[in-house]
Amino acid sequence: MKDMGWLIVKVLLLFGGLAYVLCLCAWNWQGRQSDQLYQVSLNRMKYTIREFEKENGRAVKDLQELETFAGISAYDGITGLSWIDRQEGSAERSQAQAVTEKEARADYLDDTGDREDFWNNHSQNYVVIATERYYYKVTYHGSDSEERLLFWVAGEALLFLLGIVVLLWYLWHKLLLPFHRLSHLPYELSKGNLTIPLQEEKNHFFGKFLWGMDLLRENLEQQKQRELALQKEKKLLLLSLSHDIKTPLSAIKLYARALNHNLYQDEAKKQEIAENINHKADEIEQYISEIVCASSEDFLDFQVQAREIYVGEVLEQIRAYYQEKMRLNQISFQIGAYANCLVYADPDRLVEVLQNVVENAIKYGDGESIEIQVSREEEYLISVTNSGCDLPQRELLHIFDSFFRGSNVARQPGSGLGLYICRQLLHQMEGEITAEVEKKENKNFMKVVVALRIL
Repeated sequence: MKDMGWLIVKVLLLFGGLAYVLCLCAWNWQGRQSDQLYQVSLNRMKYTIREFEKENGRAVKDLQELETFAGISAYDGITGLSWIDRQEGSAERSQAQAVTEKEARADYLDDTGDREDFWNNHSQNYVVIATERYYYKVTYHGSDSEERLLFWVAGEALLFLLGIVVLLWYLWHKLLLPFHRLSHLPYELSKGNLTIPLQEEKNHFFGKFLWGMDLLRENLEQQKQRELALQKEKKLLLLSLSHDIKTPLSAIKLYARALNHNLYQDEAKKQEIAENINHKADEIEQYISEIVCASSEDFLDFQVQAREIYVGEVLEQIRAYYQEKMRLNQISFQIGAYANCLVYADPDRLVEVLQNVVENAIKYGDGESIEIQVSREEEYLISVTNSGCDLPQRELLHIFDSFFRGSNVARQPGSGLGLYICRQLLHQMEGEITAEVEKKENKNFMKVVVALRIL
């Protein structure tokens, strides 16, 4: 989690730096735009001032007068206009002459100010336009759009940065924290600690995932409890049967010892003793049968919840799972046309059955073709056929027995339980599974048929 925290800090710094660079670029660009803006206005003013002087024989009084003369409302970027006589600005003229001329033109200089003010920039940007008789001081600044653009860029950068913060916060709380809370689960499951429930999440991303993980934990816990209970019952049964066997076994040993020492001379008594020995042997045989039955039955716990389902959903799951796998293994695979109807089955268990059958077809076939065909008769029949079957006919009847493996297994790994599990599951779904070997075009095909009850 510390690494993720540092990652978030780095992302924030990165996007903050990008926003800063963006602001600088916008500032420089707008500065160039503003320079171009007032330069255009300045060129227009030069032409208009010359026209004004030529027509009126005097200097332009102020910016408003020039705008009125030009017939416009404003010059973009221009804030003021003042002037002085070029001769007034000459260094050879005496101060008295300058004062006399200033008083003679007081109506103009009241508005434009004196020479010192004219040449002092007052922290303003300005340029000087020179005509034949006058100097015009034009003050300017960047247009309002510069400030607006800067404000807009800064706002956009702030919103962008805020969006990144919100996104990272959302990812942190909705994606990362749920996985962090799950990090202890594999370790706890490996230790066999299955009692701690998972905290539910109300988001749409991991709600179903966490629900499935919690369901897996509960199933493992239930299986563990059932296994412990089954082991306990088997131990108690074996102890009980072992104790029960001792009684007839002791009687048989006693009868045998008596016969060995010729304690019974009467033939009728000997016959009775032989019958007792046979009876006790039958008891022992019965106990042994119970031990064998207890050791073999229910070694797998089948949980089936059969109900009405559309079989097409199961077939599409099989298609989605195996289509790509078959393509990678270069096996021709197809599912024929089928009629989607209601059958009585557990969808998860039916998928498990068909997967077991298809996996056997992949494992024990020749890798050329696997085909699933569907037909509807008294029952809904799903047949899985693979090419290249070399299983002897005499072994076909035993392939659904537990722990049976045919002579064609070669070095393929397996336990001999796959088809046995399929039959047990289908029996609980009121279905059946059969197998046969067909010969077509001098080649053997294994055909496994799953029959389901139609509703």
